[in-house]
Formats: sequence, structure tokens, C-alpha cells
Amino acid sequence: MTTILSAVAIIALLWTTLSALPAGLEARMPLPYMIALTPLLCVPLMILAAVAAWQHEWTAMSLLIVVALIASSQRINYWGTSIDPAGKRKESHRETARETTSPTLSKSHNSNTSGTSNTSKEGPETISDGHRETTRETLSPQFSVMTMNCRYGRADAAEIIRNIRERNISVLALQEVTDDLITRLTEADINELLPYHQFGDAKETDNGGFNVIYSRYEPSAAVPNVVSIPAADVPAITLKTSGNRTVTLCSAHPKSPMRGCADWSAGILGLRELARAKSVSNRNIVVVMGDLNSSTDHPSFRALLKSGFKDASLIQAAGPNLTFPSWLKWPRIELDHVLFTPGLKPSGVKSFEVEGTDHLALTATLALR
Repeated sequence: MTTILSAVAIIALLWTTLSALPAGLEARMPLPYMIALTPLLCVPLMILAAVAAWQHEWTAMSLLIVVALIASSQRINYWGTSIDPAGKRKESHRETARETTSPTLSKSHNSNTSGTSNTSKEGPETISDGHRETTRETLSPQFSVMTMNCRYGRADAAEIIRNIRERNISVLALQEVTDDLITRLTEADINELLPYHQFGDAKETDNGGFNVIYSRYEPSAAVPNVVSIPAADVPAITLKTSGNRTVTLCSAHPKSPMRGCADWSAGILGLRELARAKSVSNRNIVVVMGDLNSSTDHPSFRALLKSGFKDASLIQAAGPNLTFPSWLKWPRIELDHVLFTPGLKPSGVKSFEVEGTDHLALTATLALR
């Protein structure tokens, strides 16, 4: 019995080491899926540890418990530890400014309702209706965001609208959107609540549909694709705040491993360019929301965090917000995220069900520091 239990523990330990691979090297089947399931190993390992204790196999029991703790180490981070998944000690609430000299991250792009692009141009400080000019409304110092994978556009539009109202959502990021869903959202009066939007350009190569971002505030700039990754376009809008600050918000959806492991990892790693943009500092903030098809167990996702992003669930330190699959209460994994560069403080991070989709929606309240 000792030999069998010890062998199981060693196999499980080897499994957990997959999460320690260099970013990008896990982009081979079936490694992304094995790594995603790593936190779930703690359940059978603890059961076997109980069996070992019952058999008075204390060495095997200790080994099984240690491996179970290693397997669940990334999820333990969601309750707050001294080390974050990027390999750095967690920072205090004080943010350190980064020197920058470049202009804002995005160029202007007219909002549209068809998902097609217009010619980019620099955004003015005011808007004109032909008779008078009015100053753009600035983003509130505290605002709520919501992101959700819509499962090929099947999400219930009425429920999305209800959650926008009840949760006072200011910015909504949707993935796997279809023209039919846009029609249903429009009929449900989404434009009354969030009158400004930017669609990614729909392409045949999109992974499940195109991405969309809606806003209560008029953008000072917007683009249908802010960064090039091998997946659906990443639409982005830039909102101005008081004090000459900007927040650029994006809706992203890297491909799942089943659509190609190389593209999966490249899509996640490609988002690092948003944090590395020279315009990003304590005054210019980037928020990336969406189904990122990865968790803190994946080396590629941890590399994304290491580039300068913070994960709202991790910073809140109140436990993980497991978002997939929606039809199971357990086991679930956290694939949907709200990431941001320094300058924001998250609270109220929560996942919840919306009819018609296989992902839970995720919401967070973000406060400007």
C-alpha cells in the first residue's frame, strides 16, 4: 500500500511541475488542459492521504498532503499571500509611477453598430452638434465593469440588460458576440444604458464570434483592434478622467487550446504589449477584460501578469471567482479575468450566472487611486 500511495504522490508531483514550465513551452497538447486541472488534484490526494492515515502509512500520508498543497498553491494566492503568481512580492497599496513620454495608447475611432471600421483620427477634447460644443463627460473616480463570454452569441440579452441595471455597470466587455446578439441587445435598449460602443471587425477566423465593448461614457478615442494577436480583434476605448488621466479598456478573447495550442499561448502573451506601451503609466491605465482561456496555473498567464498587469480577483484576495463551466457547481476553473495596470484598486469582484452561456459573467468595481 505504501508503494502504491507513494507512486501516486510522485505522479501527481510531476503533474504539478508542468505549471513551472517556461511561458510558451506549455503550448502543446494536452499540457494546457492538464495544467488547468492541477488545482483539482488536491481532492483525490487528500482522500488518499486519509486512506494512508487509516492504514497508519504516515510517510505516504505526509507526502500526499505536501503534494496536495503544492497542487493548490496558485488558488491559495487568491486569499492573499506574500508572493504573487508573477513571482514578485505583492506590493502595498502605494503605486510607483513609471516614466513615459509617448501619447495615449489608442487613436480615435468612431463608434459603430455594424462591427466595421472607420478611418482613425485624433480625438478632440470637445464634441460639437453643429450649434454648440460640449465637454466630454469624464469617467467617474469609481466605476463598475462586467465581462462575459456569450457562447456563440447565445447569451440571454434580457439578463445581460438586467445585470447592467442592477449592478450599475459603466463598461461592458463581451466575447463570442454575433450580429443576432447585437440585435437582441439593441432591442432590449442597451444603447439607452450604454450608448457608446466599439466592435472588433468580424472575421471568418474569429474564435466563436467577435468582441465588443460598451460604455456609459463617450470615449475620447477608440479602435476596433488595439493589439494584434492570433484571435478575434481586441476592441478598445479610451476614457478620460478628471486630472488629465486616461483609462483604456479592452475586450479580449485569446483562442482556446483546442483551436491551436501555439495560437492559444501566443494570444495570451501578445496581450503583454498593452502593458508595455510607452504611454502606460500611473496616469494612463489599461484594463483588459475577457475570457482569457487561462488561469494562474498557466505559465503564459503568469507571464502576462509579470508584464505589468494585476488581476482584480487576486488583488481583492477574497478567494477565486471560478467562471467555467457554468453548468457545474464543481469543479470550475477561473478563465475570465479583469486585469489592469497600476493606478486602480478593485473591489466587489464577483462571478455570476447568465442564462444561455457556458461561462459565468465577472464584474468588478474599479477605483482610481
